[in-house]
Amino acid sequence: MSKVSLEPVAMPHPALPSANWADRYAVIALAPDATALDLARQIFGRSPRWVGLLLALRNRIVGLFGLKSAELGIADSQTIGAFPVVSARDDQVVLGFDDAHLNFRIVLDVAAAGPQARKLAITTLVERHNLFGRLYIFVITPFHKLIVRTMLARMR
Repeated sequence: MSKVSLEPVAMPHPALPSANWADRYAVIALAPDATALDLARQIFGRSPRWVGLLLALRNRIVGLFGLKSAELGIADSQTIGAFPVVSARDDQVVLGFDDAHLNFRIVLDVAAAGPQARKLAITTLVERHNLFGRLYIFVITPFHKLIVRTMLARMR
């Protein structure tokens, strides 16, 4: 299977047209009949332990500023991992929420890549509202990249 690759993001994006920050990573994985919702549950529903620890640290820090926490949990029809489901169809799931400092969406696109394989692409879209939103993205971007690449690599 292929390695995780960085791809360009077409902006504005329909999932968050006002986004002013974005990235997109993709991988080819064996998943012959999986829907985007199935794959989102696999990717975000069972994170490595170190991701949970980073999320707990993030929640403690942002709680000091009155921002929403994100809790890893069991995937259900309304939440996958720490993220509310915004929309879902067979080839795409959109997760995310809005907060005082930024709005964000995680878009998982799934497309055929041969008879037994699927291309999985995770696009992260962020609309930064203020200086704190810009600072927050600046600080978490290295962790974000590592987490997304790790989670996609697990799907290879």
